[in-house]
Amino acid sequence: MNKIYVGVIVSTHGIKGEIRIISKLEQSLKEKVFKVDNSILINDKEYKLRSYRRHKNYDMVLLDDFNNINDVLFLMKQKVYIDNKYIELSAKEDFELNYMEYEVITSDNQKGVVKSLEETGNNYKIMRVVINNKEELVPYNEHFLKKIDSSKKQVEIELL
Repeated sequence: MNKIYVGVIVSTHGIKGEIRIISKLEQSLKEKVFKVDNSILINDKEYKLRSYRRHKNYDMVLLDDFNNINDVLFLMKQKVYIDNKYIELSAKEDFELNYMEYEVITSDNQKGVVKSLEETGNNYKIMRVVINNKEELVPYNEHFLKKIDSSKKQVEIELL
């Protein structure tokens, strides 16, 4: 089983057992993850989704077999994952979720690793890569990100 981190349960909402999840996933990915009848993993146990909605910055979820706030209190502050068999990811989405597993190859054939993928605000992202023991910051856009090969777990980039 290959788990993908979704977010963390932060509280309940109302008395019918609805839970609030904080997630940093893109909205397009959330639409794939939080489909009704998908199962999420909490403490390595599967829970089937009965409903999903957005409320402010939260992902609001009702789980099957839980109809009361007291039934879901034991789930508070737990991390939420999804088995990747439930979602089909594009190469870019796979890279964004599993960037630590990818090798970096530059346009002049230097090799390195992706250390982090960070949001800088205003929908901009920066890749922090280490090449030859030197850390580089690379804008995460089509001008610098040349090719993502999810089968080989490699990403080709153009350095400044």
